[in-house]
Amino acid sequence: MNTHFKIGIAQLSPRLGDVAANLALYEQAIARAKNENVELLIFPELSLTGYHLRDMVATVALRQDAPEFTRLKALSKSVSCVAGLVEESADFCFYNSAVYLSQGDIQHIHRKVYLPTYGMFDEQRYFARGDRVRAFDTPYGRVATLVCEDMWHPSTVYIAALDQALTLICPSSSPLRGIADQRQQDENARYWEAMNRAYAETFGVFVIYANRVGFEDGVGFWGGSEVIDPFGQCIAKGGYYEEDFVTADISLEAVRRKRVAAPLLRDENIDLTINELLRIRGRGE
Repeated sequence: MNTHFKIGIAQLSPRLGDVAANLALYEQAIARAKNENVELLIFPELSLTGYHLRDMVATVALRQDAPEFTRLKALSKSVSCVAGLVEESADFCFYNSAVYLSQGDIQHIHRKVYLPTYGMFDEQRYFARGDRVRAFDTPYGRVATLVCEDMWHPSTVYIAALDQALTLICPSSSPLRGIADQRQQDENARYWEAMNRAYAETFGVFVIYANRVGFEDGVGFWGGSEVIDPFGQCIAKGGYYEEDFVTADISLEAVRRKRVAAPLLRDENIDLTINELLRIRGRGE
């Protein structure tokens, strides 16, 4: 396991529904990552397809034997990456997926568990829900991937931490919301940044947040991708509202230092949590 490695975030503005054009953006970002000695590159949520797909979901969906996957596998021989795309399963379901590729193959797929269907969001109409949260082993330590809205539910982060994740990776397509004027920060940005810091420090993990930029159907995305260390400190930050390429040097020794100082996961009573959740689920029976 590499305890010291360099991570990158490709803060892109993908083209809606144009997989070929977005794959070209991936290739450019991976080439840059290779030149800058980045070992693990994170792309935003649905950055291979665009976000507001609606009825285009079935058109842009990729099965694991698709030529685009073959190309991504080849690219991952030089730089490991997490790609955001629409995955089509063998039974013709479509998932908002984050795919970890490394050493020329697919190593892990996380299917978004919580699909926002309120306000401007309409995901559950078009996507099937994922049914698991799993940490997985990589050359860069144990990692868990959560896609955007997944992170707004503390249970997912809790499960990932208990599953021994040292790093949380969150590809996102977070839209602009609530800016009063150009000098003020977006409300979503304020919430995400506070949440990322709280999770990192509470669970003693690195949080890698990869958000996109650009506009689709009049909706803008604010960017601001960031890397937060286990002490809640931002060690790398992408620009707001514009494309960027963010890098950070990661040392997993920081996780050890944090967990020695605050051994909250060591002291966690999983049986208590399970028993109380079962009690709550049984209400009214």
